[in-house]
Amino acid sequence: MELICSDCDRTYPADGPWRCECGRPLEFAERPVPDGSPPATLDRDDGLWVFSDLLPVERRVSLGEGWTPLVDGDEWGVQFKLESIFPTGSFKDRGAATTISRALGQGADRVVEDSSGNAGLAIATYAARAGIDAEIFVPADAKPGKLRAIERTGATLRRIEGTRRDVTDACIDAVESGVTERSEGKSSESGDAYYASHAWDPAFFAGTATVAFEIAAQRGWSAPDAFVTPLGHGTLFLGAYRGFQTLYEAGWIDSMPRLLGAQAAGVAPIVEALDGDSNPGAGERNDAADGIQITEPARGEQIVEAIEATDGDAVAVGTGATQREHDRLARAGFHVEPTCATATVALDRFRDRGAIDDKDDVVVALTGSGLKTS
Repeated sequence: MELICSDCDRTYPADGPWRCECGRPLEFAERPVPDGSPPATLDRDDGLWVFSDLLPVERRVSLGEGWTPLVDGDEWGVQFKLESIFPTGSFKDRGAATTISRALGQGADRVVEDSSGNAGLAIATYAARAGIDAEIFVPADAKPGKLRAIERTGATLRRIEGTRRDVTDACIDAVESGVTERSEGKSSESGDAYYASHAWDPAFFAGTATVAFEIAAQRGWSAPDAFVTPLGHGTLFLGAYRGFQTLYEAGWIDSMPRLLGAQAAGVAPIVEALDGDSNPGAGERNDAADGIQITEPARGEQIVEAIEATDGDAVAVGTGATQREHDRLARAGFHVEPTCATATVALDRFRDRGAIDDKDDVVVALTGSGLKTS
């Protein structure tokens, strides 16, 4: 499927560059929108690929991902979408399945990704499932459990000192210079590595859009009043927006939910853009929520547009509140990583700001497993 720039409208072939000449992200030129009524039944054994008619890539690799539970979170007055229950323990498997499928369709035998942990593990795992090499750039101080899991897939792990931005820059430099490493550690200058970026590849967002398809189907083809998720690069946030938008345009749901994001205090560029607050969190840096510490999201403007289009909101959450809420979730039976707790902390903030009220029907994504955080 042809690609188009999200900003300047330049077009590229399906196997074109990973970003536009102007530096902005590329999108699929067409977004499949279904005709007719929603299906009466769905074969959940097909995982998220049961929605193949709504996906712009062909299934080439799968681990049965999709159809995570939607359960009551009575203590919070919401429903939880348990995105922590995936083959690699995070929602990133949605995007990894579609991104690696796209890479395989282009004949890739090696992929490169940069990540603080979850996306890197997902890409490495699906690459291993597909029988191709993976090289994952990670922060040197990333959670050891996540790094060990990536290494066990056979992927080459590149530890980068510095900030999360430094990790991305090192990865992009390697991709653009054509110098990466094979799994056995030998340098290659063939320049044929596929940049399987969860922040840039449009196939990743096509995969995460399936969270909206599933939520609507699990609720009898109705959308919640609001959808809340941790917010870093916005891969689940934007995917959900696009998924609900597809269903709304098809007439499968009657309304769009408000999109609400929880950012880490001290690293909250979306909150800054929305509120004009140059220092959300009063100078605190929430290092407990390491999974969303993204200073310059590749699709930041798109995230802001999605929030404004849905009358949504975003808030910054501090360390102490995140840690306390993480413990509270565990005591209620939800064993998730600390980043997830930002979303439930944010609920009270959104209620105080009028973004949701007690009568609203709210779904919160619990995005990653607590089994990888040690």
